[in-house]
Amino acid sequence: MKKNAGRYLLITLGCLISTCSINLFLVPHQLLSGGISGIAIIFYYLVGLPIGVQILAMNLPLLYLAYKMFGKKYALDILFGIVIFSLLVDITSFLNHFNAVDDVMLAAIYGGVFTGIGYGIVFRSNSSTGGMDIVAAIVKTKYGFSVGFINFAVNCGLMVVASLLFGLKLAMFTLISMFISSNLTDKVVAGLNNKKTVVIISGKSEEIAEEIIKEVGRGVTYLKGQGAFTLQDKDIIFVVVNLTQIAKIKLIVDGIDKYAFMIVQDANEVLGRGFTLPSSKKKK
Repeated sequence: MKKNAGRYLLITLGCLISTCSINLFLVPHQLLSGGISGIAIIFYYLVGLPIGVQILAMNLPLLYLAYKMFGKKYALDILFGIVIFSLLVDITSFLNHFNAVDDVMLAAIYGGVFTGIGYGIVFRSNSSTGGMDIVAAIVKTKYGFSVGFINFAVNCGLMVVASLLFGLKLAMFTLISMFISSNLTDKVVAGLNNKKTVVIISGKSEEIAEEIIKEVGRGVTYLKGQGAFTLQDKDIIFVVVNLTQIAKIKLIVDGIDKYAFMIVQDANEVLGRGFTLPSSKKKK
């Protein structure tokens, strides 16, 4: 119960950050966000329809399709995010009268940053604001197109509409905002994971592996390798750790073999024992 409460709190926080950003930076300067939110903002500019009401109305049939195709659990996982986002984008609509930033470029940058951070928090909490995430999942399942391609195609369409309605200059600023938002969303989702893969090549692999298991508490895998110059067989250490454990790994390696070769790389997502287990999304 406490875990779910914390998750819903994070989803709400993410939605609040994104919707405040939309109303504070994007709407006053006729800039768009991506996906269904962008479509809703266009209609808001044209006929004054509330953005949140539109988002909710467009998401309901998509949510039904998601329920039919992917099951109850998938639909419930994103329902809360859709409803909260739709409500908050209208509740915070008073912010678009403040004109917090006069410069359109700064508005595009700030809008992209905070919208991306908000979306990232929502996605990291295993939820969604709906819209193109549902469309992309459905189209990918039925026709095999990648999620990235579908989002790109829709956002390109929005860019064309924006350039026709508001001029090419504002469309370019919208593109900047979308680019920043997309990258920040990925950074928040992947960055909070903070997992690193470490590869260690040493003549004392067994000693190093034993110390890593003992001191760091992570499992170690041996990869078979051979030196191209010496033609000697070697056990290469492969281990996945948290960012905070890297310093301890370095100390262990340096203390046993100062000549060891070590590579540290980012791991955007790690699934399996000791890390995040993949959730089952069976249709009920």
